[in-house]
Amino acid sequence: MCPKDMHLPAPALPSSLQIGNIEIRNRVALAPMSGVTDLPFRMLAWRFGAGFVVTEMVASRELVGNSAESWARLKNSGIDPHIVQLAGREAHWMAEAARIVEANGADIIDINMGCPAKKVTGGYSGSALMRDPDHALSLIEATVKAATVPVTLKMRLGWDENSLNAPLIARRAEEAGVQAITIHGRTRMQFYNGKADWDAIRAVREAVSVPLIANGDVDTMADALEILRRSGADAVMVGRSCQGRPWHAGYLAGAAARPDASAIAGLFAEHYEMMLEFYGTEIGLRAARKHVGWYLERFAPDLPAGEKAAILTSTDTNFVRKRVATAIACSGGETSMEEIAA
Repeated sequence: MCPKDMHLPAPALPSSLQIGNIEIRNRVALAPMSGVTDLPFRMLAWRFGAGFVVTEMVASRELVGNSAESWARLKNSGIDPHIVQLAGREAHWMAEAARIVEANGADIIDINMGCPAKKVTGGYSGSALMRDPDHALSLIEATVKAATVPVTLKMRLGWDENSLNAPLIARRAEEAGVQAITIHGRTRMQFYNGKADWDAIRAVREAVSVPLIANGDVDTMADALEILRRSGADAVMVGRSCQGRPWHAGYLAGAAARPDASAIAGLFAEHYEMMLEFYGTEIGLRAARKHVGWYLERFAPDLPAGEKAAILTSTDTNFVRKRVATAIACSGGETSMEEIAA
């Protein structure tokens, strides 16, 4: 049986949310995704009304060591608040990186304890930190102490089904000064398999009083309201459902209309140009390919495989821009899951 309070209305998605001294304009956020939520993507998501956006994961030690990639991930352009996600495995480097990102305009610092990628957990960062709560707390405490801006935490339910320790870590993180917590409703060992457990997030809600943000498998407005109802969270974070749809978080928040085929074609062309400008043509061409693939999968699913392959392997940016825009414009646009259900 579900607790009675699980049937209370979910928070209104368009309403604002307070994280520390920072006001968040609505309750649907874009998740940080390494290799996806670069500055061009964040700028578009912000423009279309996402409640907040977060940088790609910035490796703390590499940032302190002046890694060009880390500094590129830190960049911002007119997005307020500027939220930077830090990852690491040593308290010293997390503290030093926190000072750097705050000095370079971060309004909120988010700590990554949720990334399941082997190259991250193999270095004892990301969700691997959940295997050692005491060590994880040492990183959290060091980051909070080094920063004067709010510090938040993103993590999973636990390392595996035998160690669902998110409520314990969340409570200790709040005691250490963390001012909001995001939970992805899977363990690390699930990666992105199966279905996110929205009900399991409620145990974290019961452990903390700071704002709680629920994440995992949210695609539609109905999903967003349901995850909030079942988890008791204050806000929702969307990730993979925004791939190929940088407007989607804003749409779920009621801040943006769902674009038609012509608008999507124009947006793709703009997004592609932004990436080429941000990275330079040679690197931008490669970096944009995953986005090209997502746009085509969503909005031109009937494009012949040979044509799709030609687009994805082309080094002619004009060809890619024009061919994808044409394919999308001819596709008829997106049909929402709400419309299918109706």
